[in-house]
Amino acid sequence: MDQPQTSPVTTRCQWCGNAFIGSAAPGNCPRCGAPLRIAARRDDGGWTELPPIADMARIQFGSSSVQIEGHSVPVADFNLGSGNHIYFSHHYLLWRDDQVLLGQMSLRGGITRMFAGLPVFMLEAYGPGRMALSRDEPGETVAVPLNPGQAVHVLEHKFLAATGQVSYDWTDLGIFFLVRKGNNSDDQDYVYPVGRFIDVFRCEKEPGLLLLHCAGNCFQRTLAPGETLLIKPRSLIYCDTTVHLAGSFSFRLWRKVA
Repeated sequence: MDQPQTSPVTTRCQWCGNAFIGSAAPGNCPRCGAPLRIAARRDDGGWTELPPIADMARIQFGSSSVQIEGHSVPVADFNLGSGNHIYFSHHYLLWRDDQVLLGQMSLRGGITRMFAGLPVFMLEAYGPGRMALSRDEPGETVAVPLNPGQAVHVLEHKFLAATGQVSYDWTDLGIFFLVRKGNNSDDQDYVYPVGRFIDVFRCEKEPGLLLLHCAGNCFQRTLAPGETLLIKPRSLIYCDTTVHLAGSFSFRLWRKVA
């Protein structure tokens, strides 16, 4: 007797929107790592708490995967397939297999990055093989899947790693104010509340994965057209490049215009 055929079940992640056939064995989205069986928690103000990636959750990208291990100080344990590579700041490396090849990634504006306190050296790791990265501070690992044509702005010192499909650049944010010392107009300092530069990560042709570090609980908000929001400058983790960032102060503000 023929068994009745059942259509495959399509599951959609409520956090990244990824749709896939069947269910992920560990109970997490295979693209962003978010738990699939946890309902969204939203407050009256429109904020949604991003659930932390569960211990040992595995995220797939290409023929490679990364497993997030631990809670307080998470470790990103990569299993790189042949032909796949990632890049990261050199001081985040914990260990690697001998066959994983490391190379230095060229960055523009090295002197400017050094004076701004940004990482001057970035490493690339090529599979096949395993390796692990971690920020030496407590917090959460935030996985941001990027589709072709999508780009995000990331605040300084939040970046952990990105796959080879994600291009990296940085730009002058142009938000600052001047602090005048005494009555001498020439004696003044520039203060950058969000940081002078902001990182730009973009996908062009293939989907990619971006891993960020959040020093505490992470909340996300979707802004409607024309909607504005006031936030503490250093609490920002990332935002779409379509979001316009500007300063708001109770005293005179100078803003660079390109």
